[in-house]
Amino acid sequence: MAPKNPIILHGFKKSGHSHRAELMLRLLDLPFEFREVDLARGEQKAEAFRKLNIFGQVPVIDDGGVIVADSSAILIYLAKKFDPAGVWLPEDAEGGAQIQRWLSVAQGPLVNGPARARLFNVFNAPVDHAQAKDIAEKLFATLEKALGGVSFFVGPRATIADVALYTYTAHAPEGGVSLEPYPNIRAWLGRIETLPGFAPMPATKIGLAA
Repeated sequence: MAPKNPIILHGFKKSGHSHRAELMLRLLDLPFEFREVDLARGEQKAEAFRKLNIFGQVPVIDDGGVIVADSSAILIYLAKKFDPAGVWLPEDAEGGAQIQRWLSVAQGPLVNGPARARLFNVFNAPVDHAQAKDIAEKLFATLEKALGGVSFFVGPRATIADVALYTYTAHAPEGGVSLEPYPNIRAWLGRIETLPGFAPMPATKIGLAA
């Protein structure tokens, strides 16, 4: 059942974390209003925003007064509330455990590798670019094996695990990390991009994507 009023998404259009939340809203065909948070000016650190998220980070959603911060938490919330059939978040113990496994990957090596490499190129962040690229390449070698002979990471259909892993993988070339050696990953990205409601994060012409 759709919400009575549009869900408010506080985010940043070129944040992969923010895009996860936006993509989930679109895939569930939920009405939402996007409110840009000016990260360059430090709006996320202001007192008003910290009332929404004490850590001062995007994304945050406001669903009729229910505030949910953190991209993984938002994916879980949206799937549990608006997908009662459990397509996006399996309710069985094994399926739930597999989902959590990939959410941990999305918040761990995916962030420390491809996301950080992109931060260096796109936002001039003070990170170790060589280390981030090394983490990314090791991660993608593992994901390539995990996707051998399967369409999605958990089960025969896309789940929130795929949503969590998609954006920073798709935009890895912006950080100088090539996806050419990974045909299974590229095929998986293509399957996500054909899902009804899919919309990409804005691209940045930099790195290997220049």
